[in-house]
Formats: sequence, C-alpha cells, structure tokens
Amino acid sequence: MTRFIHDKFAKDYLEELLKNYGEVKPSEKVSGEIKEIDVLFTPDKQQNSNLQVLGLLGRFAEHPAIIEPFRNPASTDEICDCILKLLEVKALVRREAKANKTKLQDSEIPKLWVLTPTVSETRLSSFRTIQKEGWLSGVHFLPDALRTAIVAIHQLPQTPETLWLRLLGRGSVQSQAIVELQALPLNHPYQKATLELVYNLRENLRVNQELEADDRELIMRLEPLYQRDREQAIQFGNKQGEQRLVLRLLNRRIGEINASLIERVQGLSIEKLENLGEALLDFSSVADL
Repeated sequence: MTRFIHDKFAKDYLEELLKNYGEVKPSEKVSGEIKEIDVLFTPDKQQNSNLQVLGLLGRFAEHPAIIEPFRNPASTDEICDCILKLLEVKALVRREAKANKTKLQDSEIPKLWVLTPTVSETRLSSFRTIQKEGWLSGVHFLPDALRTAIVAIHQLPQTPETLWLRLLGRGSVQSQAIVELQALPLNHPYQKATLELVYNLRENLRVNQELEADDRELIMRLEPLYQRDREQAIQFGNKQGEQRLVLRLLNRRIGEINASLIERVQGLSIEKLENLGEALLDFSSVADL
C-alpha cells in the first residue's frame, strides 16, 4: 500500500518540477499489453536556461525523457520492463514520423532514466553499464543503442546538483535531502511547492497502519519541520494581520500614509505591532513610531 503512496508522490513531485519546461504526461499509457509510463516529458522547443536550477534532473530534461522512479530497488525484470516501454515509444515516434513523411531526428527519441534508491554492482554488471565522462557518479549508462541510464540515488554525491533526485531516495539519503530542502532560501522557486508535497506524503503515510521502518523514520524526520513551518505560517499570518490593523488605524488618524511610514511599520516585530495597535486604539500619540 505504501508503495502506491510513494509512487503518487514521485509522479506529482516530478510533474511539479518539470511542468514549466515542457509537457509532462504522468501515467502515460503505451500500446501493446497496456503499460504505463510513470513520467513522459517533452521539453519546450525553446530551451529554457532555468533548467539549471534542477541540477542533474535538469540535464535529464534537456531532451525528451521517460522517467521511471522506484521506491524499492528496481529489479532486473522491472528495468527490462522500462526498456520495453521505451522501445514501444520509440516505435510509435518512428511510425508518426513516417506517416508525416518527416525525418526523425535522434534528439526526438526519448531517453530512459530509471531512478532506483539502491542497486547492486551485480545488477549493474548484468546490464553492462558504464560511467560516462562528464556525468556524476551514480549515473550508469547502458549501451548507447538502448538510450537508457540507471540512476543509483544512494551513489549520487551530496551536492545541490543532486538534491532534487535524492529527495526520491530512501532512509538517510532522503532524510538528508529533506534537511537541505528546508534550508533553501525562502524565495527558491521550488522550496515551498516541494515541501507541501512532502508534507502531503507525510499525511498519507500517517493514516496507514502498516508502515515500513523507512516510512516511520521519514514521518519522525518530517514532524519537527512540519510543526515549525506551521508555527511560522501562523506567526506570519498574525504579523500581516497586525500590520494591516496598524496601517488602517494610522490612516484614520493621520490620513494618507507615505511609503516610508509603511516600510517602518512592516519592519516592526509582532510584539511592537501589537503594542502600537493597542496604543492607536486608545488614541494615544504615534510619535514614538
């Protein structure tokens, strides 16, 4: 049961990160025996330089991509199934190009990225994977004709470039990534949305009675972060409310308020705002502002 919860989180999460850079189709069905691709991504024709903010995931998204995230270590059969889906998509793209009488460019054929939390050297060896120059450790490429790479999340270096992939890891790898996510600047384009997805994952796991050890640890890791963010949101909301009250009272007392005074009010602590609000309600002087 929890695997499906994590699967939904992974699809929602990848869609949230990639939607600004192209077309994202989660749970895309392909022909043959009905198979479902977790995420099929087609980048915008005008390449977006902002992809760099997604680090290694952004490199995957520079070209059409099939992304298959696994909560548990991907088995040999599961990886083969992913390759089969890639080959079916490739055949479909070739048929469409032939029907449209257009030349199919190699860059139009998706590449497959299998995201697995861990993988054994024996399994990698069975697929004859190699490390390519210019790519981080943990990204293992199959022979070029297969257009496939196995991404061993536990082997990725702990750097900002890999953060968005390590969040799909397990155990200490995922926990560390959550700590790094929470430490990002508040104005980071993906921090808030990703934290909301992570907290939603926490809620979905909490209602499940049969949790694995990793899931229990994840909930415990998220609990203090969730409570702190909740308290900060409440305080932020309270402070905004106090600011609005003080500005309304000042407007009634002195008329139109200039930008300098608004800025000074916004710089006050919530305690000073509360005191000032009470003073204004008592019609006291505002000279000490």
